Amino acid sequence: MTTAPSRARVAASIDDIAPLIGETPLLRIDYLLDGQPRHLFAKYEQENMTGSVKDRMAEHILRKAYERGELRPGDTIAEASSGNTGISFAAIGRALGHPVRIYMPNWMSQERVRLIQSLGAEIVPVSHEQGGFLGSIALAEKYAEEHERIFLPRQFENQANIDAHFESTGPEIEYQLTEFDATAGAFIAGVGTGGTVMGVGRYLRRQTPGVKIHPLEPANSPTLRTGCQVGAHRIQGISDEFIPSIVKLDEMDAVVDAWDGDSILMAQMLCSQLGLAVGISSGANFIGAAKVLEEMGADATIVTILPDCNKKYLSTDLCRIEPVGEDYITPRVELVRFRAVRRCLGRMCKHHAEEAKGA
Repeated sequence: MTTAPSRARVAASIDDIAPLIGETPLLRIDYLLDGQPRHLFAKYEQENMTGSVKDRMAEHILRKAYERGELRPGDTIAEASSGNTGISFAAIGRALGHPVRIYMPNWMSQERVRLIQSLGAEIVPVSHEQGGFLGSIALAEKYAEEHERIFLPRQFENQANIDAHFESTGPEIEYQLTEFDATAGAFIAGVGTGGTVMGVGRYLRRQTPGVKIHPLEPANSPTLRTGCQVGAHRIQGISDEFIPSIVKLDEMDAVVDAWDGDSILMAQMLCSQLGLAVGISSGANFIGAAKVLEEMGADATIVTILPDCNKKYLSTDLCRIEPVGEDYITPRVELVRFRAVRRCLGRMCKHHAEEAKGA
């Protein structure tokens, strides 16, 4: 008896993957602060392919690399990541048929490590002694120097990271806000690579020049305000020990911050009270947005990002009892309800982005 020859897997194209990314819901979250009614808006990014906002950037970087001939079939994708970006490149890279190698600090959550490995990528853990985040970048660069056909996304310096959010996240926010008869007054997002706050900020300012754009960092580790690593924090995915080159602080408004413990408590509250299963950085962004709303007035339209889900933090302090700090905002908040809109009309959003880019 003869066995039929096996067929080699045909890799997906970047256009096959694109429908799995973007056009995420925009939430209006109603809450009370010190008993006073408030609301803010947030993009629910765990609806992307791998469950985080980083899918937008990873897909766009790989698309542009194909178009420019920088990435070819069979090339290895090698990137330094604190987690979500590594998961995104692992999934999208493998779907496209590429070997993927992720350099990641060895203190990230085990869920992130196992997710990346489950997606068929190789992980190279990097210790504090090897340089942590900066060491991860250096090791990825060295690997590319010593081997052929290696593509480095270089998320911390790649303009396509910003463009991904200029061309998708920003237009989606603008369009979806029309469902609430609103126009953005301010946008707040934590800075990891800075691509989200830079890209959305540039788009919204093309459309509404007076909109405020606030980068957010941990109060425990004010990297943006000091220019270097100061202190330690538990908000994985932001404040990676240095200011990325794509982050232009002079283009943005004042840095806002959130204590990591307060961020954990807020993420726990969003999950337990509203059923929004989000990660720690989502709690931080909510707190930052709530702070800006108090500064601008209760009628202001404040928008932020809920970057990922809580499933990547089950072994962390997110799933433990967190003590309340004296200056925390979460104890003053009572979450009431949320309303979600998904309608975006991707072609319309893309048209808005192209018009803004040409302005």
